[in-house]
Amino acid sequence: MKIATAAYPLSFFATWQDYEDKITHWVEQAVAEGAVLLVFPEYGAMELASLAGEAAAGDVIGSVTAVADHLAKAARLHRQLAMAHGVHILMASGPARTDPARLDPAQAAGAMVNRAYLLAPSGAVTFQDKQIMTRFERDDWNIAGGEGLRVFETALGRIGVLICYDSEFPLLGRALAEAGVEILLVPSCTEALEGYWRVRIGAMARALESQCVAVMASIVGVEPRLFAVEENCGAGGIFGPPDRGFPPTGVLAEGALNQPGWTYAEVDLEQVRTVRADGHVLNRSHWPEQVARLAVESVEMRASAPST
Repeated sequence: MKIATAAYPLSFFATWQDYEDKITHWVEQAVAEGAVLLVFPEYGAMELASLAGEAAAGDVIGSVTAVADHLAKAARLHRQLAMAHGVHILMASGPARTDPARLDPAQAAGAMVNRAYLLAPSGAVTFQDKQIMTRFERDDWNIAGGEGLRVFETALGRIGVLICYDSEFPLLGRALAEAGVEILLVPSCTEALEGYWRVRIGAMARALESQCVAVMASIVGVEPRLFAVEENCGAGGIFGPPDRGFPPTGVLAEGALNQPGWTYAEVDLEQVRTVRADGHVLNRSHWPEQVARLAVESVEMRASAPST
């Protein structure tokens, strides 16, 4: 299959039609290149706040509320495009309202979740919520960790999603690997270069230890009228385990830093299955061997050496 992952610049829209035209163009561009799985970045939906006007888009509460108001309509647009072109699309994530009973009581009051919808050619619509919030999401946006991890059984294979910061936590990736995930999608939103590399290193580490393909999408560029996503740094990237059948670097494809556009790679999941069964190393199978080795012994090295 060919996978397309986005380095996506945010826009400021005057009308819904402007947004629809942009998304349609991006999807059609990837489809024209033969992609069947399209991955958009974390918080790419924040550009929907522009539809509420500049004052709302530039405000912490106004921007989150405006995006939540439009997110379901945006999902319907992506569903139509997925069905029309016969592709799977991970939509750019954004703040979404949810049942407070599903949230940690400490975070539930007024909280939203960071939700990425997955749309299938069949018309099926589902989603993955981000699990672990960054400091900004917790303290400024009041975004809470949402419903738990999911495995998406698709015609392309078993897909899992770790949204940005989630990719930096190996036990989340391991849970998906144990559930059979072969393709791990990592939509990302990072302001600075170190943020991009944190998520990229996380994505590559999950591909290494779970012996799977990890697909990273990023927001890029500057849009000063959109609160909290004014400046963005990143690139698209598709990674695998550096093992038999994969590049020795583990990098199947990577886009140029901060350059908008799609990054593409051909992915054969038989290579994933082969390396899991008979790779040069077997990280995924050998993972449980860590458990018996977690006891840590403290060895004193500061004392003076005995006299001879």
